[in-house]
Amino acid sequence: MKLHELADRPGARKNRSRIGRGIGSGTGKTGGRGGKGQTARSGVRIKGFEGGQMPLHRRLPKRGFKNTAFALKLNEVNLHKVQAAIDAGKLDAAAPVDAAALVKAGVLRRSRDGVRLLGSGEIKAKVAFAVWGASKSAIAAVEKAGGSVTILAPKRETGEQAA
Repeated sequence: MKLHELADRPGARKNRSRIGRGIGSGTGKTGGRGGKGQTARSGVRIKGFEGGQMPLHRRLPKRGFKNTAFALKLNEVNLHKVQAAIDAGKLDAAAPVDAAALVKAGVLRRSRDGVRLLGSGEIKAKVAFAVWGASKSAIAAVEKAGGSVTILAPKRETGEQAA
């Protein structure tokens, strides 16, 4: 095989079809758009339109909402990522590990509203974490390795609130 013999497989490259260029082209007159009406026009989409009948998305009741105004954007970090950073020498296990330390080590790209520690993987080093939240499995794994987890999130009130 020589460089000048390189070529695509037959049929891999297709010539562009010129739409609406006369009856002989095969795609003349309506240009593949069918008859007249809304769908023949440009920039029109009838998504969810049911011929004047009330569309399904309007027949069904509204339910719930997402509180995006006050929702926290947390970074999620698994234990195996932290262990990999410690093994690589990017993260100091003796110093407390918080969001700033994880960003400096390259585990996170940027610090958002806080870090949530998740329990995927295992951790061998004795590490003191200071994070916004942590899963039960993550806390158990860190404490088994001899470390500690400090939760920075405020305690949630349980039961009825005072009126």
